Amino acid sequence: MASGHITANYLPEGDDWLVTVTTDADQRSARAPGLIAARDQADQLIEQLAPSSVGRIVIHLLDGDGFAFTTAYLQARHGVTAQPGR
Repeated sequence: MASGHITANYLPEGDDWLVTVTTDADQRSARAPGLIAARDQADQLIEQLAPSSVGRIVIHLLDGDGFAFTTAYLQARHGVTAQPGR
C-alpha cells in the first residue's frame, strides 16, 4: 500500500511540457510535446515509482496549482473553455 501521496507537476517550456513526478522517496522528470502527452508521461513515471495502484493518491498540478491543471487539461483534451464569471 502506498504511503503519502504522489505529485505530478507540469510546467510549460515553449511548445513542450516538463512533468516532474515526486513521491516521498524519489523524483523523476520527462518532457513531452503537449499537455496530453505530458499527462501520459506522468502516468508512465508514476507506474515506475509506485507500481502498485493500491492506496496510490496522485495530485496533478500546473506550476503547483491543481485547479489550473484541471482547467488546462480539460481544455486540451476536450476543448472545454472557462466561462466568464465562473
